[in-house]
Amino acid sequence: MQLIIKAYDLKLKHTFRISRKTIDFQPTVIVELKKDGYSGFGEATSNPYYNITIPILENDIEKIRHIIEAVKNETPEEFWAKINPLLQENKFALCALDNAYNDWYARKNGKKLYQLWNYTIENNPLTNYTIGIDSIEKMVSKMKELPWPIYKIKLGTPEDIAIVTELRKHSNAVFRIDANCGWNVEETIKNAIELKKLGVEFLEQPLKADDWEGHREVFKHSVLPIVADESCIIESDIAKCHNHFHGVNIKLMKCGGITPGRRMLQGAKQLGLKTMIGCMTESTVGISAIAHLLPELDYVDMDGPLLLEKDIASGVIIQNGAIKYAKGNGTGVILY
Repeated sequence: MQLIIKAYDLKLKHTFRISRKTIDFQPTVIVELKKDGYSGFGEATSNPYYNITIPILENDIEKIRHIIEAVKNETPEEFWAKINPLLQENKFALCALDNAYNDWYARKNGKKLYQLWNYTIENNPLTNYTIGIDSIEKMVSKMKELPWPIYKIKLGTPEDIAIVTELRKHSNAVFRIDANCGWNVEETIKNAIELKKLGVEFLEQPLKADDWEGHREVFKHSVLPIVADESCIIESDIAKCHNHFHGVNIKLMKCGGITPGRRMLQGAKQLGLKTMIGCMTESTVGISAIAHLLPELDYVDMDGPLLLEKDIASGVIIQNGAIKYAKGNGTGVILY
């Protein structure tokens, strides 16, 4: 199996700000696995919060090149089990490789990924579109620039309620709120009351990731459902989130790819948790992998390519929140 690694700087349409960072470019790595005339693609972005840089991604993947290139015809589960112990400290790199292998395996078997898993796509959820923190005027402008059925609004400012109050004047869309660990317990419980009046569907990760006592308090007293993000990273976190959150937002890069992600979704469902997959600011390569998990989800945030000034691949197409699959097998990705 041939391994190809390419790095890109994805330029954003607008400066993107959340409670802990502001970016204009998103560095990313694309992995291609080639064998028997088929190619599979995976993606991993840099992320300062998780100490992931492009050189770290490239170096960690290069360290196991000889193992990857010796792979024969293992199943995706066997492939993941082989490389997982070698990438314990870099789930982002593991995700890029796992997604690329799943893509390659499905193409070799002549099926789209969701067909390989025997999923039906009739009831796929719509994706939200994210409005990053900005002045109220610019946030309204971004919303008007792209009318959408569901918005995820990034908060974590002194004007949070004022922001949502103003945005609500300009749209009847569903609102979801993501505070990215920017609130405390009292703020969250209080804000939830006002935000519910403004038509907010749920709150995502209002508290710091390790504040489990706080999560429990919010879980018991919030009038809005609470969805974990930074508190739900790897498979063992699903059980921890039970009775602390109403749902979980699983990120494939954080957990190590599609293979563990699917197990996490099943575990969440068994515990009665709502299921969601979220994206980083990533290209159509990463988003096209997420798209094939839609039949397992209650909610999805896969708007990454919509935030880019220029994409680096074709694959799934997002139109007014709905996802249209590419014609090709696997994830359907074609790198430009």
